[in-house]
Amino acid sequence: MPPESPLQNRPLVVHFVTGGFSGATQVAVDLCLSALQGGPFEPILALRVKRHTPLARVDALRLQGLRVHLVSGWSHLVTIAELAALLRDQGPVALLAHGFPEHLIGRRAGLRAGVPVLIHVEHNSRERYTPWSRWQSRWLAKRSAAIVGVSEGVRGALLAQGLPADKTLAIPNGIDLARFPSAPVGGREAGIVMSARFARQKDHATLIDALAVLGQRHGLRPTLHLAGQGPLMAQMRQRVARLGLDAQVSFLGQHQDMPALLCSQALFVLATHFEGMPLALVEAMAAGCACIASDVIGVRGVLEHERTGLLVPEADAHRLADAIARLLRDPALAQGLGQAARARALAEHGKTLMRERYDALLIDAISTEHRLTRE
Repeated sequence: MPPESPLQNRPLVVHFVTGGFSGATQVAVDLCLSALQGGPFEPILALRVKRHTPLARVDALRLQGLRVHLVSGWSHLVTIAELAALLRDQGPVALLAHGFPEHLIGRRAGLRAGVPVLIHVEHNSRERYTPWSRWQSRWLAKRSAAIVGVSEGVRGALLAQGLPADKTLAIPNGIDLARFPSAPVGGREAGIVMSARFARQKDHATLIDALAVLGQRHGLRPTLHLAGQGPLMAQMRQRVARLGLDAQVSFLGQHQDMPALLCSQALFVLATHFEGMPLALVEAMAAGCACIASDVIGVRGVLEHERTGLLVPEADAHRLADAIARLLRDPALAQGLGQAARARALAEHGKTLMRERYDALLIDAISTEHRLTRE
């Protein structure tokens, strides 16, 4: 039986996001599931259907008591019309439109339906904006209560687009800390984990090259566990084979128990070209891994160099290999960085704290809207 919400008849808030179950989708889902357990608002999740939308995951969310609605995704105009009809039927006090282009589509539907409070949530620091979509974003910003970047880096990217500073803020993404109730300090294998989709945004190639450099320059040959799927996986398998690293590299696919894997290995590496707010990195921090990451937007501010981890220049295999060698040869340093990273994740990146920050934003925005309406 689905769990009963502890508070009934709360004002409705709709979260609109892609049905591709990307990182943006997971954040919206986490916010909705957390709101089911308490807080001032009742959540509804609206998913823009994609060809690969996993309906089994949609059904699983409904079994948890979450109200999930699907809208067509094959045409922006059709999506806007269907979402606007859903919003008129449900009558939410606010709409949070997550990600690109969903924040454009969602807010246009919200305006059409007369939703009082519209909030744009940007999940990445680099999106495929055209001059037309940038104009739309600025036009919609004037009609929105707030614009949220999921990290300070994303907020900076939004400001660089010309969006209003007085409406633009950062609310860092959070994770389910209950999945990481403890983290072993010692007894870990001297191995490396990277959990990321095999796509152009991520930089598996540099990490694989660094593994080769690690053997050639430092005489170290740790195991590398690559968790995730994506269109570039076959290309990365070929790169591993070409460098003669098959015995060191394991491709895990969609791993089912990331907390256990992270807690069993000493190091986590996020080699990437850009980020919004890297949840995989935050999970590794919560697991107490010593973390190394590319020094790019979205990572800065999450990982603090020499305090909670190490930052290395983007796409620099030799500097990455040197950082890995440093931590493998100094377990005390690795343990210290891992403990500091875990403390930072527990203090700043919990899912409940994330929801509370959004709740506070919504309460303020709704109160302001009511005051302006009365005036």
